[in-house]
Amino acid sequence: MTAIHYLRCLFGIITREGLRFTHQRERFISSLVRPLLWLIVFAAGFRNVLGVSMIEPYDTYVLYEVFITPGLIAMIQLFNGMQSSLSMVYDREMGSMRTLLISPFPRWWLLTAKLMAGVAVSIVQVYVFLVVAALLMDITMPPWGYVTVLPALILTGMMLGAMGLVLSSLIRQLENFAGVMNFVIFPLFFTSTALYPLWRMKDANPWLADICAANPFTHAVELIRFALYCRLNVESLAVVVGTFVVLMAAAVWGYDPSRGFMQRKGDA
Repeated sequence: MTAIHYLRCLFGIITREGLRFTHQRERFISSLVRPLLWLIVFAAGFRNVLGVSMIEPYDTYVLYEVFITPGLIAMIQLFNGMQSSLSMVYDREMGSMRTLLISPFPRWWLLTAKLMAGVAVSIVQVYVFLVVAALLMDITMPPWGYVTVLPALILTGMMLGAMGLVLSSLIRQLENFAGVMNFVIFPLFFTSTALYPLWRMKDANPWLADICAANPFTHAVELIRFALYCRLNVESLAVVVGTFVVLMAAAVWGYDPSRGFMQRKGDA
């Protein structure tokens, strides 16, 4: 097979994911309502209580709703990565995923194409959210920040999507996956710097700050936060890339019918 065949496969999977997203309007609406509720209700209510001091990458003091915007962007990608993997479980139950996995393309390319399709959808959601946040809450970033954040969105989206793929390879039934999502999403989100800076965590509870520092979602948030202000957080970049490589390798192994998690479930 040539590179053209691989590109056709990628285009077909992205098109399928895009059509599924456009036909599920409630998914698009919920992807916007969820972070906007946090931004309008939670952030506005605590802006006078939870002040944020001058920390990197900010050059001055910022309002609380400005601080949590990168965390809400990462939340969009986290939920989208889990929902995209939820569709993998659904396709497996319906039998349509079998048609995809028996194609002559390598398993790693099929899973990567699935990830890229989910990331493309999440990036559209993120930019729509940024537009709505600017119109409703007057939350704006440096003009070049909307461009420099794109590579960060791709990397964080791939990492969070790979996490969803690993979960989908472990869970067999659709009902179980929906429940497990809550046990993964909320601990990742609340034990990160999405809502509070790390120094505030250290003042409140040192061991909780250590958990937040080790949380890959924290580094996803910080990578997006720095990128929005045209800066690079090297440590967060290394953690996000390293976590993606490990999770992607686990997902490829898990979807291998001869030795992965799928085979174990079949034997059981």
